[in-house]
Amino acid sequence: SGEQVDVFEFTATTVILVAAFGLFLSGKMRVDLVAICVLVGLLVFGLVTPEQGLSGFGNPATITIGAMFVVGAGLVKTGILQHAARWIDRLAGKGETRLVFVLCVITAVLSAFLVNTATVAILIPVVITLAAKRNIASSKILIPLSYASQFGGVCTLIGTSTNMLVNGIGISRGLPSFTFFEFAPLGLVMVAFGLLYLTTAGKYLLPKRKGETGQVDKYRLADYEAELMVLGDSPLAGKTWEENGVAKETKTKLVTLIREGKEVTRPPKTKIRPGDLLLIHGHIEEIINLENTYGLEMLANTRNNKQDKNGVRLVEVLVPPDSNIIGKTMNQASIIRNSTQAVLAIQRRGSAIKERVGDIRLESGDTLLVQGHDEDVQKLINSRNVIVTSELSDLTFRKDKAIAAVIVMALVIVLSLTGIVPVMVAAVIGALGMVVTRCVSAEEAYASIDWKIIFLLAGIIPLGIAMETSGIIGWLVDGVLSPLISFGPLAVLSALYFVVAVLTEGMSSNALAAIMAPVAFSIAAAMDVDPRPFLVAITFAASTSFATPIGYQTNTMVYSAGGYRFSDFARIGIPLNIVYWGLTVLLIPIFWPF
Repeated sequence: SGEQVDVFEFTATTVILVAAFGLFLSGKMRVDLVAICVLVGLLVFGLVTPEQGLSGFGNPATITIGAMFVVGAGLVKTGILQHAARWIDRLAGKGETRLVFVLCVITAVLSAFLVNTATVAILIPVVITLAAKRNIASSKILIPLSYASQFGGVCTLIGTSTNMLVNGIGISRGLPSFTFFEFAPLGLVMVAFGLLYLTTAGKYLLPKRKGETGQVDKYRLADYEAELMVLGDSPLAGKTWEENGVAKETKTKLVTLIREGKEVTRPPKTKIRPGDLLLIHGHIEEIINLENTYGLEMLANTRNNKQDKNGVRLVEVLVPPDSNIIGKTMNQASIIRNSTQAVLAIQRRGSAIKERVGDIRLESGDTLLVQGHDEDVQKLINSRNVIVTSELSDLTFRKDKAIAAVIVMALVIVLSLTGIVPVMVAAVIGALGMVVTRCVSAEEAYASIDWKIIFLLAGIIPLGIAMETSGIIGWLVDGVLSPLISFGPLAVLSALYFVVAVLTEGMSSNALAAIMAPVAFSIAAAMDVDPRPFLVAITFAASTSFATPIGYQTNTMVYSAGGYRFSDFARIGIPLNIVYWGLTVLLIPIFWPF
């Protein structure tokens, strides 16, 4: 009877495991939905207890990953990545090799502390612009951007969700936590070789193709006019608009330059000074990027000069034909009485405007860019004088909170390094710190969490438990891997890295790591060696996927933007995967002895 139950558990778990692998590899169903189906199957057939089934939600890795999404959002929302983009432009010079090198170094550093996908998402339009400025095909730059985010991610414990996941599984099995920079020695070797490869062989292996320009013009908005004040530290100061090359880089136009209350006669040919007022015409995304990148401040037309910029929202509003503000200037119109709203820019389709925003007489059909708090936006929605058409809050940054965000991130690192609290607690403190300091709002914190990954982990971690209790892992170790075990731990390490590296090119790295980590523990127990070398091999193999555009999210993100073909990733990625395989197998036993 007991034997029959064991056979049933073994068979049922095997069926669920094979079905999950098939669905992950086929890509026909969302990975989080597959994971939840797995969890339901395990519970229905009694393969795990309810407590074990819910353990994935309470696993330290799941909580840490969720908290780190919020910490990363704080860094993104305060414009830290925009500062990094300025450094790339300043240091990159004019040649392709130097641009690739500088881009990869800065991206690797950022990705060691931020979610890779957030870093790459923000840098894609920046990189395309920088490449175009230097007359370099974006396809020569975007694969290095994706790969560098993976190089950097393996350098710290919080660099990728896979690192945190494997560490969490280890802790749940009684293994001491990996330290914050424990992966760094091996990770830095990977970064160094990756940089060498991309700046030498990569130059010849990367294709020269035209990508999709839609990645840059993400919002496809019509042109606005806005007023921007030149600040004292602006890099535009001391040169003319034409000499700075801003028009070509941002596709914006300098309509008027006002100095000490008077318009100059030849705006593009006048040397810009701090305190000058620039009337800019262009897409609002580009105008806001100008403000964030070039030391400018967008002037707000508001009756409340002490507007609190924390927690504000940015919305587009349309002036309808029956509005009471038609014919009035911005300074005369009262869109909302007794509020903190501010009009930042105006859009009039089919015609360019050359007046200051506050002096323009509003017409039916004008669109205004309005900044305000939640209560202001609600009043706009209820107002008959304007119609709210869309929200663009994700275009703005809370630059005044950047220092607070960096301090919170530093606190997370210090707490993790010193071991005062576990990494999970440090991450939760960091997430709370970002919300309390208003680097992100509570709503933005919830929205920043990639719930797909959270539910993926919650469903797959119990599968690892079922694989062990049902005897599948024991069968794999004793029946399948026993011939390999006789060759010693180095051979097993090499085989484990190879299997994970191949499988991760077609399925979720987190799901694969959650399934393979229990196997690593059983192999280590069978050979009476430390499981940490095997866990590191799984982490590095799952987190560095170069050979396909679907193997890692950042590869998928640059695939269309760079105009790549599937074979482009194989040509440049397979040699890199092979060398990483050899380096990792060689170095892991040195840094983590068996």
